[in-house]
Amino acid sequence: MFPQRLPFEWIVALRFLREGRLQTLFIITGVAIGVAVIVFMSALMAGLQSNFIQRVLSTSAHIELLPPQQVSRPLQAGAQAASGVQVASIVQAPMQRVRSIDQWQAVAAQVQAMPQVLVVAPVAAGSALVVRGSATRALSLTGIVPASYFRIVNLSDKLVRGSTRLNGGDILIGTELAAELGVDVGDKLRLTAGTGASVATSTLTICGIVDLGNKGANLRGGFVALRTAQFLLGLPGGVSSLEMTVRDVYAAETVAQAITAATGVEANSWITTNAQFFTAVSAQTTANTAIRFFVGLSVAFGIASVLAVVVVQKSREIGILRAMGISRGQILRLFLLQGGVLALGGAVLGSGLGAAGLALWQRMAKNADGSALFPLVMDPMLFASALLLATVTGLLAAFAPARSAARLDPVVAIRG
Repeated sequence: MFPQRLPFEWIVALRFLREGRLQTLFIITGVAIGVAVIVFMSALMAGLQSNFIQRVLSTSAHIELLPPQQVSRPLQAGAQAASGVQVASIVQAPMQRVRSIDQWQAVAAQVQAMPQVLVVAPVAAGSALVVRGSATRALSLTGIVPASYFRIVNLSDKLVRGSTRLNGGDILIGTELAAELGVDVGDKLRLTAGTGASVATSTLTICGIVDLGNKGANLRGGFVALRTAQFLLGLPGGVSSLEMTVRDVYAAETVAQAITAATGVEANSWITTNAQFFTAVSAQTTANTAIRFFVGLSVAFGIASVLAVVVVQKSREIGILRAMGISRGQILRLFLLQGGVLALGGAVLGSGLGAAGLALWQRMAKNADGSALFPLVMDPMLFASALLLATVTGLLAAFAPARSAARLDPVVAIRG
């Protein structure tokens, strides 16, 4: 029995569903499986992409502002020989030396004022030679202001031992370089940078050892205070780049183009510098969308086919209802309600199955050290969108059978 307060269409729709229990069970199960696949795959892909992007951006900025490249120049102007033959100019590509961004403080303030930008950090980076006794190694030297740079690349989270304090005489090095040189926290290193008459040398104390998550970076990476790097690299008061983070990592290229247009300084986003990776992420997103589309399509056809069968089975009842004065609009709503109820019921069950599958995956998929393979976030919006999508799909799928039922001629339907 159904409550008397329910509208007529609801009472008849629920009665039709109850009478066709087996069909109702099958279609709800089918919808549930489809929604579970959508929820599970969407959460899995979102977690995988978030993990990839976090790994890529954990050691680099979203956008980097760089000084202009030095252009090629002719070593010999074109001239005409005595024989009348034109001699071509000799053009040589210049060596790119470390240069500072012109008026970088004003540029940094202008960029920081943009609403899309979160953090701007000045960086002085270049090559140096590190000496320890008779051992020498090439070093990729990065001069930073810890207060701002650590908000972009949090070296505190990568610290293995020691401290991340960076005074004028301190240096942070990678684990591989420390092993190669046989040094530890508190030991001294002599750094040399520059060429010719502009060679600068400084003796620094290792204040900490970090693991940057990459063997090459751990072998070549070194971090010092900004003023120390400026002295070693011959950049008094200058910086070689401005690094920044933005609110939306996927909009980094758009923001970079806006920064270039506003400041005239070259801005490279992580999307440009990691083009192949970003292409792979975009391909994953496209594949996930295609999976959801085809699963939703199969659900729609399943609901439509079941309701089409119901129209044939219940044609006599529909004819009687029409003869009793029920309008075509009510018949139309009756079948639309059936499609919506089937889809919503399957979506609720499927969301539960999807959540259970995600919890099982989180429990079973482990790294070698026993930690989770990557974090999965149970986003309530994902479940809400799955419920809404399934319900709308059910209503759309029910429209054709509902329209067919509403158009039945009562006399023909009663005669069978």
